[in-house]
Amino acid sequence: MARPSLNDLTAFVVVASRRSFRRAADDLGTAPSTLSHAMRALEERMGVRLLNRTTRSVSPTEAGFELLHRLQPALATLDEALDSIATFRGSVAGTVRINAPRLGASLLVRDILPVMAERFPDVVVDLVVEGKLVDIVSAGFDAGVRLVDSIPKDMIAVPFAGEVSFICVASPAYLERFGKPVTPDELERHRCIGHRVPGGKLYRWEFERAGQALTIQAAGPVILDDEELMVEAADKGLGIAYVASPAAEAALAEGRLLRVLAPWTPASERVAIYYPGHRAVPPALRAFLDVVKAARS
Repeated sequence: MARPSLNDLTAFVVVASRRSFRRAADDLGTAPSTLSHAMRALEERMGVRLLNRTTRSVSPTEAGFELLHRLQPALATLDEALDSIATFRGSVAGTVRINAPRLGASLLVRDILPVMAERFPDVVVDLVVEGKLVDIVSAGFDAGVRLVDSIPKDMIAVPFAGEVSFICVASPAYLERFGKPVTPDELERHRCIGHRVPGGKLYRWEFERAGQALTIQAAGPVILDDEELMVEAADKGLGIAYVASPAAEAALAEGRLLRVLAPWTPASERVAIYYPGHRAVPPALRAFLDVVKAARS
């Protein structure tokens, strides 16, 4: 049996991990049809089916899972060996793939990416904005951005961007027309801008004061799944929005929005970069983490 090429084996790992020829082709910079043909040729060369194919998905066979399980650490070791000579090049190069919600991505663009571009011009930051929580390892990301409390315990978290509070905001025009709520219970008489979370449920607004915690199912004429749009809707007088504080910073500073129920603000949280603790850190990711750590100091 002819030994498969390293390129074919790497392509198989990407296809088997991504469970999609289209997504794998995007990662590898090739066409899905080319990738599918290469996988069939690999199967013929090895004399065993590695992938189950349907019109909508791709999944490894039992043999494919075994090969994937064996190849992933082998390719990781190869990557580590290649990365080990980075210092001899005199500069750090490579790509860092990061998964982040829109708010986290905005903070990276504002605070981290300009420094990265200046200090490490040969490092490419591939930032994918996505609201839902994903398994960054199986999805092929080097790191992710989430609130610290939502990061899996087997990951290493590096907080940055200061503390984030979840606050209620409304436009001066709305408050002049409908009044200013003093307690969360009064929100039942107000128009509230609903927040649909990635799983499809409506987010319940959380409040806390002097050890007393309240959760409110806010209702109103608009439901959105993007905090920037929620801030814009509040700015247009559509109701009260409950958002992470950085999303409303500019509108609050300019007086377009005002805070309400400030004494009921729950404890602040931290945003963090997180990455797998069981893997060697590639030079490009290490450079990125160095910039994140410097930004918080």
